[in-house]
Amino acid sequence: MTKSDNGRDSASRDGSTRKDGSTSKVGDTGKDGGTGKDGLTLRIAQQPEADELLARSPLAALVGMLLDQQVPMEWAFTGPYSLAERMGSDDLDAGKIAAYDPDAFTSLFTTKPALHRYPGSMAQRVQQLCQYLVAEYEGDASAVWRDAGTGEELLRRLNALPGFGTQKAQIFLALLGKQFGVRPTGWRAAAGAYGEDGSRRSVADITGPESLAEVRAYKQEAKAAAKAAKAATTAKAAKTATTAKAAKGPSKG
Repeated sequence: MTKSDNGRDSASRDGSTRKDGSTSKVGDTGKDGGTGKDGLTLRIAQQPEADELLARSPLAALVGMLLDQQVPMEWAFTGPYSLAERMGSDDLDAGKIAAYDPDAFTSLFTTKPALHRYPGSMAQRVQQLCQYLVAEYEGDASAVWRDAGTGEELLRRLNALPGFGTQKAQIFLALLGKQFGVRPTGWRAAAGAYGEDGSRRSVADITGPESLAEVRAYKQEAKAAAKAAKAATTAKAAKTATTAKAAKGPSKG
């Protein structure tokens, strides 16, 4: 399947200003980041070699996003580099992963140090993702977004990927727009709150240690708020049940 570029605004990799007024150069300080093709520098994994792979490999970026659940973000996005090393390569290949013996592929994840908190299930999800990419995009991860004409179309494509729910799809869409220069019409709106300029909500906003700490703080606050809201709802339900029982009166024996 051959897909062409639709001519949308591309990222200027030298830090120059784009049409929307933002700049493409990323990194809190630009130091110790991983620089990939076209001079794109990322500081997501907080490890230069891992970030360099993320910057030049669309599949590595997708796999990192898939692994980003129930583990620290930098651990998740170091995973693709560690997996490539264990496969004896400097990059990930969707076709090779798709055809890998499932048990042997799981071993790549479970071998200590494990690549994830739940290495077995995540190995299966990564393989399913690659099998889908082979079936739908001839194994080319970048084809998922290369010719997407609108943000909504790109969101639908991402949401169709195995292991990508709406939230994960929106976060990755925001990452593509903010740091990779993939900006189809309406991409910020499609990404929801994660697409907001200057936000510190997700991996899309991580450009170094300082922003990583800010994103982590936001996540902790959001988790605490959700826990408090759940506790309040449970307490209210218990109070309602008690009131209803009292109004009904004692049961007749």
